Amino acid sequence: MNAPDSLPFDDADPDEADLPLVLLVDDEVRSQDAMRRTLDEDFRILCASSAEEARALLERHEAAVILCDQRMPGLTGVEFLREVRERWPETVRIVISGYTDSEDIIRGINEAGIYQYILKPWVPDHLLQTVRQAVEARTLQRGVSRLELDLRAGTTALRTRRGDRLAQARATFGFERIERTPGSPLDAVCAMAARVARFDLPVLVLGESGTGKELLGRAIHYASPRADGPFVLENCAAIPDTLLESELFGHKRGAFTGAFEDHVGLFQRAHGGTVFLDEIGETSPAFQVKLLRVLQEGELRPVGSPRPVPVDVRVIAATHRRLDDEVRAGRFREDLYYRLAGMTLQMPALRERAGDIAPLARRLVGEVGAELGLPEVGIGPEAIAVLMAYPWPGNIRELRNEIARAIVLGDGRRIAPHDFSATVLHGQTGRHAPAGAPGLNLPGLPQSGTLQERLDAIEAMVLRETLLRHRWNKTRAAAELGLSRVGLRAKLRRFQLEDAPASAGDLP
Repeated sequence: MNAPDSLPFDDADPDEADLPLVLLVDDEVRSQDAMRRTLDEDFRILCASSAEEARALLERHEAAVILCDQRMPGLTGVEFLREVRERWPETVRIVISGYTDSEDIIRGINEAGIYQYILKPWVPDHLLQTVRQAVEARTLQRGVSRLELDLRAGTTALRTRRGDRLAQARATFGFERIERTPGSPLDAVCAMAARVARFDLPVLVLGESGTGKELLGRAIHYASPRADGPFVLENCAAIPDTLLESELFGHKRGAFTGAFEDHVGLFQRAHGGTVFLDEIGETSPAFQVKLLRVLQEGELRPVGSPRPVPVDVRVIAATHRRLDDEVRAGRFREDLYYRLAGMTLQMPALRERAGDIAPLARRLVGEVGAELGLPEVGIGPEAIAVLMAYPWPGNIRELRNEIARAIVLGDGRRIAPHDFSATVLHGQTGRHAPAGAPGLNLPGLPQSGTLQERLDAIEAMVLRETLLRHRWNKTRAAAELGLSRVGLRAKLRRFQLEDAPASAGDLP
């Protein structure tokens, strides 16, 4: 038994307490480690090297999913999972094997109620996606059970509970939760999205990676008549094209090697709701034909099925590519493009909405600080000014990562400018910086004025950036810039930079 992984969660990080628990059962430590590395960001993990150890852990912990190797000492994976089905029926069971023709597996699939069969060598992205779907399936099944109890107790209580859940979802994912200031370029986008949300039109959301396309898609769903239906998301770039059709449209048992049971695709799970297809521009022409057929006919054919299945979903697609350019280049089908683009919305890049950086940063400081166990951390105006001077090529995702870094490296009370990375502190991305340049924020410099005025702006920027890095220590700043302390003070007076900000930590 791997002792650290087999102990109760008494000393676990409280931020992970709500993560689903996955039990890995494999007698090979390297296999356990590989699966743990793939899954531990999204799930809590326990490991066991045999059925006996796994049984002891299940007596003490409620596992959402069990990943079990077929060939182990003592009981085989299928034999153990058959026992799990009887004693812990709500736990989703997945078996892993390198043998496609094992009679034990084929005979035991139905008896053990195995959710999925994974063939070795497994692909990390596919394994992660399978476990996510297994947890979702368990949640849905529990929801069905709760609904059945509600129906027995009375439909009035059920309607009230559903209404409360819907109101909570709308409060969490509504358009007002998309952070922006009055007059932001996002105002027009959200206003148009709110209008189209009421009508059952497909929506195409364009924008650079990290601009919040998924947030906009969720807001549209919860403002639509389909709000009490499922919202299902799939990143089309994260799954190999050979598996994408099965993930979205499902497959029948025996449709291909490893298909040991029927699999319900995401489109069927989203029946009555919304499917959000992220990075639709990364799909192959062959898959585009199949998706077009589903959108045109309102029905799909699971892989290996002789009969079509009707589906009622709204499709919101998103991509960082210019799909009209992809159509002209022959990489994306024109007929599918027009099927998806019933309404096209363009999410502005973060550099195009600089006024939103301050409220976004404050909100992210609160969210990330809470996630990292530092809910009281704040951010000062000087640090906000540094963030606003940076062009953010990675958009909100990059901003969130930078804030997380600053919280980790800071004093735990208040983010200061020197807590940011050199790239952000210098105000310029590496891909825009000329070789050997100190990293000036060229996009932020004045675009008009005399040569002397522009040079003065550059000089003031260099002085400010250097002082911020040295926490307003004038001796160190002067040494770096090749100035005497008297010369530095003269320049600071000239550019009205004599006073250090409260967060700079001046050390005269």
